[in-house]
Amino acid sequence: MAKLLNSGNYKTRKGEKYGWKTYGIHLAPYNLSGKNVCASASAGCSAACLNTAGRGSMHSVQDARVKKTRRFFEDRDGFLSQLFKEIKSSIKSAAKKELKSCFRLNLTSDILWERIVVKDFPEVQFYDYTKHLKRFVRFLEGKLPSNYHLTYSRDETTPDTLIKSLCASGGNVAVVFRGKLPKTWLGIEVIDGDDSDLRFEDGNGKIVGLVEKGKAKDDDTGFVVEL
Repeated sequence: MAKLLNSGNYKTRKGEKYGWKTYGIHLAPYNLSGKNVCASASAGCSAACLNTAGRGSMHSVQDARVKKTRRFFEDRDGFLSQLFKEIKSSIKSAAKKELKSCFRLNLTSDILWERIVVKDFPEVQFYDYTKHLKRFVRFLEGKLPSNYHLTYSRDETTPDTLIKSLCASGGNVAVVFRGKLPKTWLGIEVIDGDDSDLRFEDGNGKIVGLVEKGKAKDDDTGFVVEL
């Protein structure tokens, strides 16, 4: 049985210098598997997805992600049983390396894990980016498990007024910029989201700045902010 969790990519491994080991799941984004796991994704978000970055460009990797996604929908009990075992094993593995473990289950998806897994591991740190606005508002209102941190992802359809409102409410919004990061944007402090992937340590009310990568370099939808 193929593993569900991976032990990080180039971005998530940066957290190790801060004492954290990130484990995550790569599913087939959008409806590539026949099931849509990114229901709120915009055209720009879909086009700029990092699904094919690195090893993701390999056919075998894409095929494995599709199979994993289909199993999530078609054999939910088996999928979760294996995931629970892998989470427990990953926690022990990180501890042996004197690292704290954290989990980003939506590396290339936007599933509401708070309803499925997070609540079963209250002592473990989970985090994700999300495009589901109502979900993010529930997070800001304290209606999600306290061990689950969410960062809202801006796309070309997101009004500036919404970004300001979310940040004023204590939320953080991830924004992709062209070439470099500004110190502030819309009057809000911009922090370097590429330094590590540990979004739960960013503080509150910040713009999480990301420099465009991969397919996003060809974006002309407005998903990438031009300075």
